[in-house]
Amino acid sequence: MEEIAPDLRAVLAADPDAATRWHDLTPLGRRDFLSWVDAAKKPETRARRIESIPSRLASGKRRPCCYAVVPLDLHTALNDDPRAKANWKNLTADQKRDFADWVGSASGKEERGNRSAAAAALIAAGKKGPE
Repeated sequence: MEEIAPDLRAVLAADPDAATRWHDLTPLGRRDFLSWVDAAKKPETRARRIESIPSRLASGKRRPCCYAVVPLDLHTALNDDPRAKANWKNLTADQKRDFADWVGSASGKEERGNRSAAAAALIAAGKKGPE
């Protein structure tokens, strides 16, 4: 079961219909929303994203809009390594998201670049996860 941050939990608790729709999402759908919220760099962006979730769910959205599941650095690293790109296609959606979340959780641009290169090397070697 995924960890739901207290601020999102409070928004869902305040709207029973949103909470029901949240639980009707697939685990990957919920994970994408959680990753989208966690990817916000500013607290006000995070708050705005969380506040928008009930209306997104009410309108039938099952994934956050305009959210790239694969960080650009990782996408570039995969394109630069033909074996990594070929192996990426064979990973499950969960495995892809594990790599993307690991790269996306880096604290800065340099670390994100290093993790992207490391992820591409791991994927090229046939690994199924970042650790």
